[in-house]
Amino acid sequence: MCSLDISKISRSRRALLYLPGDDLHKIQKAITLGVDCICMDIEDGVALTNKEVARQTIADSLKRLDFGHSEKLVRVNAMNTAFFEDDLAVILPAHPDGVVIPKVEDSRPIQIVSERIRLLEKDQGWVSEGIILIVIVETPLGVLNLREICQADSRLQAIIFGAEDLAVGLGVPRTSEGWEVFHARAELVLHCAAFGLQAIDMVNNDYHDLVTLAHEARQGAELGFCGKQVIHPNQVPIVQQAFTPRREEVSWAEEIVKLYESQQKQGRGAVGMEGRLVDMPVYRQAQNILARASITKNS
Repeated sequence: MCSLDISKISRSRRALLYLPGDDLHKIQKAITLGVDCICMDIEDGVALTNKEVARQTIADSLKRLDFGHSEKLVRVNAMNTAFFEDDLAVILPAHPDGVVIPKVEDSRPIQIVSERIRLLEKDQGWVSEGIILIVIVETPLGVLNLREICQADSRLQAIIFGAEDLAVGLGVPRTSEGWEVFHARAELVLHCAAFGLQAIDMVNNDYHDLVTLAHEARQGAELGFCGKQVIHPNQVPIVQQAFTPRREEVSWAEEIVKLYESQQKQGRGAVGMEGRLVDMPVYRQAQNILARASITKNS
């Protein structure tokens, strides 16, 4: 389970849906799906010749469309591309909820974008740190520098695991079992938990294979991811279900918290319940479940 900092992480990101930023129809459809996060893309999902169209379509959508409860994110191009500056210049004034930075390998892109946002927030009178940052770690160097990345800036709320590009960097093919990226996947969860960030799992590109998707999503939840990237509307409900605490889990957690806190008031530490020892780690696990359920319910 993720060790979530409720004061910092205020919303659920179970399903993060990518949409090409140059396709207004897909953006309009996405806002009807009840998805947690809608991420309008200017990077890999958009042809090199259509970047400006994507920027303007996204900016117009942010200003004119009602996204409801869905978080409005924009994935810009990587900092080392010729598109990065123009992406920020067009997108930031349209006030997205957050910016997704791809191919992050150290703290520098995070700090640069955060400073750009800070100056705009000050100039426009916007709420300080109202625009959040999410980054994608998808290279071997990025995995090795996770500690630095996690501590880069207070605006950072989540890290996305990019399995496809990582496999390219490792020089190995992607497989359905995913062992080629499993170590890096676990490292990302570990670092996010240590620094109070959300970890968002890899995408499954085969959007027709919902059985494999369900297995992969459950595995991600068990590893400690808080959500998963999706690329098709059919993937959304399966992923949301996998990352939502089940009713029986919530009931169990409520019993544990009530029992443990009652015993603490009586000066007792560990206590047995239905043949299981309930001590501080079990109590904290129960608190995590209730925290995740609360975030999911309120988002």
